[in-house]
Amino acid sequence: MAQTKGRFEVHDLGNYKLHVYYTNDALGDASYIIEGKDALVTMEQPLFKNNVTEFDTYLSKLEKPVEKRITDYHVGGTGNHDVVMAQGMPEFTKGEIYGGMMKSFAQAFGDALTDMPTGKASEVAFGTTQTWAGVSFEFRHGATSDFPGASILIGGLAYYTHWTPAKAHVSHLQISSPAAIDAEIAEAENSLASGAKLFIGGHGGAAKRNAVEFKITYLKKMKELLTTKQSAQAFVDAMKQAYPGLPGEAGLEDLGKALYK
Repeated sequence: MAQTKGRFEVHDLGNYKLHVYYTNDALGDASYIIEGKDALVTMEQPLFKNNVTEFDTYLSKLEKPVEKRITDYHVGGTGNHDVVMAQGMPEFTKGEIYGGMMKSFAQAFGDALTDMPTGKASEVAFGTTQTWAGVSFEFRHGATSDFPGASILIGGLAYYTHWTPAKAHVSHLQISSPAAIDAEIAEAENSLASGAKLFIGGHGGAAKRNAVEFKITYLKKMKELLTTKQSAQAFVDAMKQAYPGLPGEAGLEDLGKALYK
C-alpha cells in the first residue's frame, strides 16, 4: 500500500528493531513498533482512521505476532485488542482531564477519528521491568508535571517520554506552568543518565542525545528569563532574542500566557 499520509523509519538497535511511524496528523503524534526476533510490540497506536489503516497494513507486513500493545500517554486505534498501561492510567483516561480532551478531539475532528478501543487494559506497576518479544521494557515515572503515564526504557537503548526532545521551542501543552520547567529538566536529565542512545516520544518521533542536551539548556534559559522578565511579552521577546530563528516561534505567545497566568 502506498503511504499517503504518514511515513516510517527503522532503527536497528541490535537485538531489536524500532519502527517509528510519523503520523503527520494534526496532533504531531508518533507511533512505534518494537520488532524482536519472533514477535512484535506496538506503542501508542494512531488515533486517526487513515493513520490506523497505514499502521495496521505495515504491521501485518512484518509477518510476526503482536505480543503486546502498549497504550502509555495516548489512547489510539487498538480496536478490540487488549492493551497494557502504566499503573493508574486506565482510570485517568476515564476522568475529567483526559476524557474532556478526547471529547474536544471528537468535536474538532469528528469522523476522522477511529473508534475508541474496547479491549481490556492491564496495568503495569512503576519501577518494574517487563520482557515482551524478547526485549526489556522498564516502566519509570514520567515528568511529575505530566499525565501519569510512564517513561519507558526499551531494551536499554531507546527512552520513551511523552514528548520527543527537539531543537525547537516547546509547546505550552508541555510546559504549562513554572513548575513544569523543573519537572521537564529533571526528566530530561534522567533520560540522559539511562544510557539510552535514542530518545522517542508520543509527539515528535526519534532524536539523539544532542536534542536532549539542547532541551536541558533551553529550559534552564527559559527558567532564567522567567525570573527576570516581568511580563509575558518581555519573556517572549527575550526567548526570540536568545534563540533567533528556532522552529516553533509562533507558539511562544501561548507559552508566555501559560507561564504568566
